[in-house]
Amino acid sequence: MNRARHTPTVAELSALVACARLGTAAAAAETLGLTPSAVSRSIRGLEDRLGVALFARRRQRLVLSDAGRALVRDAEAILGQIDASARMVMAFGGSGAVLRLAVLPTFAAAWLIPRLADFARVAPEVSLDLTAELGPVDFDAGPFDAAIQRADLARPGTVVTPLAAERLVVVAAPALAGAGLLDPAAVARLPLIQQSTRPRLWADWFAAAGAGPEPAHPRGPRFAQFGMILAAARAGMGAAILPDIFVAEALADGSLALLSQTALPGPSPYALIRPDREPGPALARLAAWLETGAPG
Repeated sequence: MNRARHTPTVAELSALVACARLGTAAAAAETLGLTPSAVSRSIRGLEDRLGVALFARRRQRLVLSDAGRALVRDAEAILGQIDASARMVMAFGGSGAVLRLAVLPTFAAAWLIPRLADFARVAPEVSLDLTAELGPVDFDAGPFDAAIQRADLARPGTVVTPLAAERLVVVAAPALAGAGLLDPAAVARLPLIQQSTRPRLWADWFAAAGAGPEPAHPRGPRFAQFGMILAAARAGMGAAILPDIFVAEALADGSLALLSQTALPGPSPYALIRPDREPGPALARLAAWLETGAPG
């Protein structure tokens, strides 16, 4: 089977996506800098190549068929990846030593990025391209060379190198905390900032503090990510449970105060996650630095 005969060109995919978004060949042509007849030829050529109708023509509008909708989803992803790759090449001057890392954004901001100046010193030939990614990374399907995330997000077929344990502490802005540590009953009287992805954190903390479960109806806002919770705590919105790594700077500069010595172990350490195959030179340099040379 000749795959090239059935594989759409970038021009055809661009015409498909533009027509799907704008509804007419004329509007798509204006966006793409082509003539309407050129766009129409691309669509007809793609339909002939695949042997299916991608659009229905209704009242001078192009309406996607079921096959067209399925192809558009993939076409948008493919064109987006091509655009991202082109931008990366331009940004890094064509360097071959570019590592694309998926990272948990709050951990990257608090732990990784402050250390990267040292990595740039020891491996100046390696450029890093960091992208926030909250879920598990599929290295076979995605653009990433490695990930720095919680170890429990690792998929099968990966190598996991722990970097830092997660230890969860209770903090609040000084205006709420007052002077000194608080007992669990005093903490319970404060607004309690909730994390929607870990709904049992406060219940677990009150149990660990020997005070039984949390209040039946805890007061306080709810956020999905630690980064938003950290910002809310610094703004005085309530007490928060956060990894000590994330609050070290805020505790040092006085914008947050520790409320209790009771801490919870996190469910999983933060780790370097990479495909289970021989790493390239750039990834090997990063892995060695993280394992033995990352300061702090």
